[in-house]
Amino acid sequence: MSTTVSAIDPAALSKRLDRARAAAANAGVDALLMAPGSDLQYLLGAGGGSFERLTCLVVPADGTPTLVVPKLEAPGYDAVPTGELGVELATWVDAEDPYALVASVVPRAGRVAVGDMMVALHVLGLRGALPDAEQVLAGPIVRELRMRKDAEEVAALRKAGSAIDRVHGRMAEFLRVGRTEAEVGADIAAAIVEEGHTAADFVIVASGPNGASPHHSLSDRVIEAGDVVVVDIGGPVAEGYCSDSTRTYVLGEPRDADVSATYAVLQRAQQAAVDAVRPGIAAQDVDAAARSVIADAGFGEFFIHRTGHGIGLDVHEHPYIVDGNDLPLEPGMAFSVEPGIYQPGRWGARIEDIVVVTEDGAERLNIQPHSLVSLPA
Repeated sequence: MSTTVSAIDPAALSKRLDRARAAAANAGVDALLMAPGSDLQYLLGAGGGSFERLTCLVVPADGTPTLVVPKLEAPGYDAVPTGELGVELATWVDAEDPYALVASVVPRAGRVAVGDMMVALHVLGLRGALPDAEQVLAGPIVRELRMRKDAEEVAALRKAGSAIDRVHGRMAEFLRVGRTEAEVGADIAAAIVEEGHTAADFVIVASGPNGASPHHSLSDRVIEAGDVVVVDIGGPVAEGYCSDSTRTYVLGEPRDADVSATYAVLQRAQQAAVDAVRPGIAAQDVDAAARSVIADAGFGEFFIHRTGHGIGLDVHEHPYIVDGNDLPLEPGMAFSVEPGIYQPGRWGARIEDIVVVTEDGAERLNIQPHSLVSLPA
């Protein structure tokens, strides 16, 4: 198994582990049991992978964290500074019981919190090894740590934002009449890596009527003159933090007469939502700021998703910018602002920036033009 270790300062990781222990104690949990994934990456700087063999970071509310890992996969964690972090390493081999090993390093077992993405195979195995322990989800505990980005995390998000901006700045190289969405997407994916990401996490090139599907990916449709094209792209940088930015392009003169006026509504909605961001405002109020502009212009039925999602080590994480979320925004929270208008069978458009809540407003991490970008037909 290959384990990617993020370029994160060990001192920052040590603080995260200390905060995780304190958060577990405050939640009345004896230990966090974290499987490979973004939560483990947040705490150790290494996400790893989870298959039939158990890997689990045990973070007790009071005591020494222990990484339980199959011996044959332990070399994948060699770059993790476990000594500096005060993390013990406990390995196991096939025919040994890894769940009993986890149970042996949990100091008390009245209540344990398992990672949200831990597979059922391991959740049930741990339940068998800790039969008297109540199992709860770790997500509500860990998300409170991850939602508020520190200066190092914001710097990594800025780096990711600048890198994806550079890709959008090269779109004229890729997006041309006569090429298929898939051909354009392949070039964009390569550019995402060329411009500083470790991988292309996703590439959406949605041309013409395909733009009316927010999560359309790629197809063999040939891009035509007059097409409106939605390009939504992103990926992680070396620190593990992700980019996510959408811009809308048109090849020559738009085919439909209503494109410019409709897009102007979307641009006002996106700006209104960004302007609404500040400490203390509820997440749902940012959604309402964008939604009201679009609804007042008569396009409410065509805005069919939330205004935004949190971003960090995951492309989608808390906080979610959606009606019903009354969470007050705080400095350090980072999320997308991405209203869209999608007209089935015709065309669609979306504008997406990542913003970070500051002490008195918001910082945009994407600065490519927000206007409808016209490329040669």
